[in-house]
Amino acid sequence: MTAANPILEIEQKYGQSIWMDNLNRDLIQSGELEALIANRGIQGLTSNPAIFEKAIKGNKIYDQDIDAGIKDKKSVQEIYEILVFDDIRHACEIFKPVYQQSNGLDGYVSIEVPPNIAKDTESTLAEARRYFQTLDRPNLMIKIPGTKEGLPAFETAISEGINVNVTLLFSVDSYVNTAWAYIRGLEKRAAEGKDISHIASVASFFLSRIDTNIDDRIDAKLAAGVDTIEQEVKLKAIKGKIAIANAKIAYQKYKEIYSSERWQALAAKGAKVQRLLWASTGTKNPEYSDVMYVDELVGPDTVNTLPPTTIEACADHCHPASRLESDVESAYNLIESLKDPDINIDLDAVMEELLEDGIEKFIKPFESLISSLAEKVNHLATV
Repeated sequence: MTAANPILEIEQKYGQSIWMDNLNRDLIQSGELEALIANRGIQGLTSNPAIFEKAIKGNKIYDQDIDAGIKDKKSVQEIYEILVFDDIRHACEIFKPVYQQSNGLDGYVSIEVPPNIAKDTESTLAEARRYFQTLDRPNLMIKIPGTKEGLPAFETAISEGINVNVTLLFSVDSYVNTAWAYIRGLEKRAAEGKDISHIASVASFFLSRIDTNIDDRIDAKLAAGVDTIEQEVKLKAIKGKIAIANAKIAYQKYKEIYSSERWQALAAKGAKVQRLLWASTGTKNPEYSDVMYVDELVGPDTVNTLPPTTIEACADHCHPASRLESDVESAYNLIESLKDPDINIDLDAVMEELLEDGIEKFIKPFESLISSLAEKVNHLATV
């Protein structure tokens, strides 16, 4: 590892951990994942149904295990879990030294419960328990969507000692609700006299999807025609800026919550803060910097999870500096400006739309993967 690596500078100088949003068997078997830890300083890994669809669909590396599942008369769902659980276990082993060296701060591998149960509290909790027990790795995190049905499952999971990555958080309010659910879960566990020092959680706060949604709304308003030049200037001035402003405000809430007396009582018992994790950090608009969601949100006690292309872009041309708490007042003003009659964008409606869309974006690839796996099972069964 070289000091010239901006990712290492982000981690060592500014206290932010860089995780990777990607996993497949090729990465594991080729040694590339270990190389990314050694050469790029990657400290953890996240996965989701869309990632596994890309990994498994049309990849012969999984055929031997699929064939074994067929011979053992496993269902398509059971074969899916055999493939995914195997990759997750291996990834956990690869990241175990990071987990140990960081005293449980980093080195986590996340796996999502099936997205089609995102609005079912009991099913989500049951699957979180089953995944955590079956995979049985101390550096495993179970991803639970931050829906109103998901949060009670998350709170109970924390109280039972399950590490959780709460995903699909878009609004500041959804983050605040998540942070307090984490605290309640720890309080319940502590009240039962159980250890809370080995429990870890992150709150995955999504970014680029917010700007894409807002920018599309702005473009539609501009295309429909504006009344004044002033209105046009106002609309154009907020393009590509809302997600970062929203994240900066969420971080201020984080600081407020984790400096409270209620949290300090848990910290005294060894509890770890639930770090904010910046997700959806691949820039969608080619007009924007491909590392804007990295450079602009570097700050202590946070995680940024990057897709492989963004990792390489950041290693090449990130310019690390502590910017997470710069221009915070401007961030508040920017969010407030959405209420301006000349802009008139309902942020709450945007966030609700993004949450529904986010669930759908995980359900579709999950269903597509199960469908393509069923086809592969049928094909291999007849060969």
